[in-house]
Amino acid sequence: MNRRHLLQVGALAAPALLLGRAARAEDWPNRPTTMMVPFAPGGSSDIIGRAMALRMSEALGKPVVVENRPGATGEIGARLLARAAPDGYLLMAAPISTFAINKALRPNLGYDPVADFTNLTQSVTTPNVLVINPKVPANNLQELIAWLKKDGARASYSSSGVGSSDHLTMELFKQLTGTEPAHVPYSGGGPATTDLIAGNVQMSSQNLGFITPFIRDKQVKAIAVTATERHALLPDVPTAVESGLADFVVSSWQAVAAPPKMAPALVEKVHAAVVASLRHPETVKQMNANGFSVVASTPAEFAEFQRKEIARWTEVVRKGNIRAE
Repeated sequence: MNRRHLLQVGALAAPALLLGRAARAEDWPNRPTTMMVPFAPGGSSDIIGRAMALRMSEALGKPVVVENRPGATGEIGARLLARAAPDGYLLMAAPISTFAINKALRPNLGYDPVADFTNLTQSVTTPNVLVINPKVPANNLQELIAWLKKDGARASYSSSGVGSSDHLTMELFKQLTGTEPAHVPYSGGGPATTDLIAGNVQMSSQNLGFITPFIRDKQVKAIAVTATERHALLPDVPTAVESGLADFVVSSWQAVAAPPKMAPALVEKVHAAVVASLRHPETVKQMNANGFSVVASTPAEFAEFQRKEIARWTEVVRKGNIRAE
């Protein structure tokens, strides 16, 4: 076969290959899809990922299976996603740390949360709640700040790990109030709260849905919600804005991404399936019960939101001279 003939065959084959790719996009899904959660089972990302997977499986008629790939604040799973085929069969449900804070905190991060993913949607959002051990002599935000500046100079706060949302929320609190409670990182929100209840640390800032049962049982005292409005789960707890700290507004959010360079037609189809799963009445009910509000944004809306979040937390990290472990 001469070179001219090979070129003719290639020219004929190229449209066929393109049609094959288009058909694969249109046929998605024709086999099981994996919803990867780059954290251990039982956490917020896992709960949200499983809720989406259930509703997507029902709507698509094909299994969507949750796979947990924990490690390095989501970096291990994120690196897998960045190198996966952009065929719609691997998605990732992850939080603010994976999509924004890691980039601000880790100069040698093994992935870029903007360039290395096809970011589909901001899935949910929730405020944090500033909580204290009941023995701390403060009943509101101003009393807490005054105590920290006078008698609480040796106070400490717990977090679910360096670079977590609750860690940087407290760092922002320190910068806004001029206080200096010491950071004590733990391996998750559970142990961070256990030591807060025990009095080994004096304060923390945890996701609203997670910390609400401990507040209701009076094991910790709620001081302020980091939102612009009070939350239905904690109607008696004021916002930080109400309490005089106007810039202490923080959302702990989650999002969904796919591998990079996904075809636009496939992005549209996968995004529609993900958003439909989030807007399902049972998903909304479950999210609300856990303190989350469904967002289900467009890729463009999420891209703009993510850009602002990365810039914000980069500045907090810089001012606080925070270093990853």
